[in-house]
Amino acid sequence: MAHKGKKYKAMAAQVDRARRYKLDEGLKLVKEMAKRKFDESVDAAINLGVDPKHADQVVRGAVVLPYGMGKTVRLAVFAKGDKAREAQEAGADIVGAEDLAEKIQGGFMDFDKALATPDMMGVVGRLGKILGPRGLMPNPKVGTVSADIAKAVKEQKAGKVEFRVEKAGIVHVPFGKASFEPEKLKANLNAIMEIIFKAKPQTAKGVYVQNVTVSSTMGPGIKLDPAELTAAQA
Repeated sequence: MAHKGKKYKAMAAQVDRARRYKLDEGLKLVKEMAKRKFDESVDAAINLGVDPKHADQVVRGAVVLPYGMGKTVRLAVFAKGDKAREAQEAGADIVGAEDLAEKIQGGFMDFDKALATPDMMGVVGRLGKILGPRGLMPNPKVGTVSADIAKAVKEQKAGKVEFRVEKAGIVHVPFGKASFEPEKLKANLNAIMEIIFKAKPQTAKGVYVQNVTVSSTMGPGIKLDPAELTAAQA
């Protein structure tokens, strides 16, 4: 178990671990717990009543956050011809085809996300061992493979986040920065919850959203009232 410093323990002592905080109060507390010199990210851990071992219970998706993520995303786009021009005009940072693949094979990784048009997946597929382990492999299920590449670029630049349930049935997803106003964090989290509810597998039984915990990068986890978040989606 990782050693927790005095500052962390002092902050954690202010959080009632047995309590499920209302959303407004929980987000206010998250901001108060973010005391580092850098602008900490705010993340959610959402426990779902699914069994990811079954293919029909894998929950994944993507959402454009209403207020973005508060950071600049560097995009690498695999495209040719008119689609390459569209990607550049939409704001892509690096655009290429076989030449971009060669750069990546040579060690170039100066980007945060990779997008591709469908016709480029034969080239991109050869980079699976490089991009896959880093979570950078373009995938049509989350919109990073798209014929409308200009739209895909603009969405990523606007603050699109992707999520996928892990083996333990938990979705980890960032939804802003500690410097954000509480209402912006609230809007971003509600947008994520809306997509997660829409992605509920038909085979999922029992309570779907079981626990929701929010925290800043270096702060303690704060459990929210899942009933409130569920009611908001009714």
